[in-house]
Amino acid sequence: MSQSPVTIEVYGADIICASCVNAPSSKDTYEWLEAALSRKYPGQPFSINYIDIEQDIKDSRQLEIIEKIREDEYFYPLVMVDHEMVGEGYIQLKPVFKAMEALGYHGE
Repeated sequence: MSQSPVTIEVYGADIICASCVNAPSSKDTYEWLEAALSRKYPGQPFSINYIDIEQDIKDSRQLEIIEKIREDEYFYPLVMVDHEMVGEGYIQLKPVFKAMEALGYHGE
């Protein structure tokens, strides 16, 4: 496994994405993902952060992603695993698990 815990970022907003009708909200996606990853990789630390695209963000890399979401290049919620996009809009677990396992995590 990598030396430091993997960082997962969930970008989203309170308003559900217009093209993501019937999808869970960004916050719900964040909470669901955190629970699913904790169950799948117990005892394997990772950090998961929710980034509200409507707040003032100082990090230039995060700002770049937020701008692309605002310009409709990406849908939200958008999930990044160690700075690599693994899903946008309607999030599925399989690509997230695949990215985690590529970084040395072992599923139960």
